[in-house]
Amino acid sequence: MKAFDRILRNGRICDGTGNPSFHGDIGISGDRIEAVGRLDAAQAAETVDISGLVVAPGFIDLHNHVDHGILAYPDANSYIMQGVTTSVVGNCGLSMAPVSDAHREDVRDYLKPFLNKKHPYSWEWSDLSGFFSCVEQSGTIQNLAPLVGQGTLRIAVKGFDPTPATGDEMAAMKKLLRAELENGAFGMSSGLIYPPGSYTGTEELQELARVVASFGGYYVTHLRNEGDRLIESVDEAIAVGEASGVSVQLSHHKAAGRGNWGKVNATLRIMEEARARGVDVTCDVYPYPAAMTTITSLLPSRALEGGIGAMLARLKIPEVRRELADEIWQGRMKEENWIRGIGWRNIVIAESRVEPRYAGMSLEEIIKERGGSDPFEAFFDWFLEIHGEATMVLFGMDEADVRTIIAHPLSAVISDSWVTAPEAGGRPHPRGYGSFPRLLGKYVREERVLSLEEGI
Repeated sequence: MKAFDRILRNGRICDGTGNPSFHGDIGISGDRIEAVGRLDAAQAAETVDISGLVVAPGFIDLHNHVDHGILAYPDANSYIMQGVTTSVVGNCGLSMAPVSDAHREDVRDYLKPFLNKKHPYSWEWSDLSGFFSCVEQSGTIQNLAPLVGQGTLRIAVKGFDPTPATGDEMAAMKKLLRAELENGAFGMSSGLIYPPGSYTGTEELQELARVVASFGGYYVTHLRNEGDRLIESVDEAIAVGEASGVSVQLSHHKAAGRGNWGKVNATLRIMEEARARGVDVTCDVYPYPAAMTTITSLLPSRALEGGIGAMLARLKIPEVRRELADEIWQGRMKEENWIRGIGWRNIVIAESRVEPRYAGMSLEEIIKERGGSDPFEAFFDWFLEIHGEATMVLFGMDEADVRTIIAHPLSAVISDSWVTAPEAGGRPHPRGYGSFPRLLGKYVREERVLSLEEGI
């Protein structure tokens, strides 16, 4: 029998297929696993007894934003230490390319709250190949599988113009999309709560999805609304799949806001019915009952028309403030309405670049500290002071819903975070460090929602 550089003996092996685990040995030569099974007669330069331990392939995280921090932390320790060796990036419509000269500043300002402040991000690239050249030069050991972000794609062609794409603009977007797919992108993502994704109609998404389908790629979507209009938003995503033939992945599936808890039972049923009609639709979920995103997501998307600078100028106008406050508080906001849905108390700042001391404070605490009788006026004043650059954790989901989605065979567990490190500061969502340990510890070992083999 062949000699190996190293043999791991007597481990419990979960091979990632869902098949029953088994006890055996693993033969390794160089950086390759060359044999798995009973290797009793095999010789090796090093033998390691792993009795009592479980061996599994490196985990694949289907939804994260590692590309937003990998240049700052190429060692990717916050993911490698979770067992994640492959990250699918460019999610929520927020890829690092394509970038056009006409709108380079727009996309830079747009993604700034997501990017790790440790790295200057020169933005010299124009396509994903250019960005990944920078990633390769960083020396990262993570495998990255890119998606083309529909939001970034639209910015490259028409900035933050909220109007429907013209024929020429659609042709330009499809040309850019096709080029990225030819260069190895796995599909396209959308973030339909984030401008300019929120400005995009269903037919525009379907037209782009047809290009993705022609390459055998898939369409990943942060739904237009995960709260009061969750059902309609799931229907829209499935309609994109039906019209284009593309496979559909519903990102970080949830029902946000107490009034919507339990709706995931209906959405999972809708997915099953769509699959029976021939639509390849699945979903993913992070194993926590709290979300995280940027502070700009609290505003109606029309507030961001024209880009970040235009938004900040607009928020200085008293009449605009009153209109936005009324739209939010009266429930007329088309997008997810986190302020009305979960309240100021349940929105907690994770990081504030301009004023770090706000990390860990709820909006209720910030508003109270500032004083005044109108919470929206205090909020808008604070928003302007921090230039709209903050991320937040949103405590608005039901643990029972999380468990229901994890248990469903059409779901996969993901992190929806970005690579980070303790010195990065702030009070980040724990999913950036703990999603996969939590899956195996809480939902497999403790609660037995899944077997170990299913969890792996």
